[in-house]
Amino acid sequence: MKVSLTGIKPSGTVHIGNYLGAIVPAIELARRFERSLYFIADEHALTSVEDPAKLHAQIYDLAATWLACGLDPERTFFYRQSAIPEVFELAWILGCVAPKGLLDRAHAYKAALAAGEAINVGVYTYPVLMAADILLFDTTVVPVGKDQKQHVEIARDVAEKFNRLYGDVLALPEPEIGDQSMTVPGLDGRKMSKSYDNVIPLWAPAAQRRKLVMRIKTNSQAPAEPKDTESSEIFQLYRLFATPQQTAQLERRYAAGIGWADAKTALADVMEERLAPLRARYEALRADEAALDRVLEQGAQRARAIARATLARVRAAVGIATPGASAAQRETAT
Repeated sequence: MKVSLTGIKPSGTVHIGNYLGAIVPAIELARRFERSLYFIADEHALTSVEDPAKLHAQIYDLAATWLACGLDPERTFFYRQSAIPEVFELAWILGCVAPKGLLDRAHAYKAALAAGEAINVGVYTYPVLMAADILLFDTTVVPVGKDQKQHVEIARDVAEKFNRLYGDVLALPEPEIGDQSMTVPGLDGRKMSKSYDNVIPLWAPAAQRRKLVMRIKTNSQAPAEPKDTESSEIFQLYRLFATPQQTAQLERRYAAGIGWADAKTALADVMEERLAPLRARYEALRADEAALDRVLEQGAQRARAIARATLARVRAAVGIATPGASAAQRETAT
């Protein structure tokens, strides 16, 4: 069975770069795979978020965002990482297999070390917990950006070592680098990123988004001069939101010498056309945390059926099988 898994860390404001570069392509996976899982990595967030109220809000913001953007919880498995205790037992078992040198080479750890940051144990063992997230569900494909590819490679390395020691127990995942590596330009021409403070929040009201769009940097070409679409950040953003017909029409206006203010207005309009219905759905979902809890808990219950079966196989393989565990528990859940 082809199984995809996507983990989403609740780490602040969701912006249109997240939406276009990660959320939309990740949701498309549900149409391609026999089984797809999406989880909110709330325990991973503890490595960096120390404000309980902030983390609480960000978890529900994220849940409402993915549902508003089209994730179907009936067709997929959508759950909170913290609701799957099997993840954490498997992480310990994998930690007893994972070589320290493998974790020493993890990019995030090395970057934090180079920056002189105070590194907690969670940051260091982050790849092991991520490996447990992946391997627990017999995942075969993990969609990631190029900067996250190493996490999947580490999970595969750990699974391979486990299988060499204990037999063919864990599925070996592969990274899939597709549109998730898309570069969405920010207000200053660099990649849109909270680190650069150049983002357009996904759920910003129309007036706020329009003000941000008007701040996008442009060159000094006069309104009557023909303008190049390929080098225009405004045009590149526009075509990510527009239909092919709308894109072709704006391209003609560029050739005719559109003014930058008019180009920005066109961008703000097409963004609002696409995002306004999603924002209305997001606001309705976000207003009912109890309903979000029910959706996530239902997803967790379904996911745990798979998790328990995998963990039973792992426990039996290493010699700590639960007394009286049935053979059915040791089979992969379907």
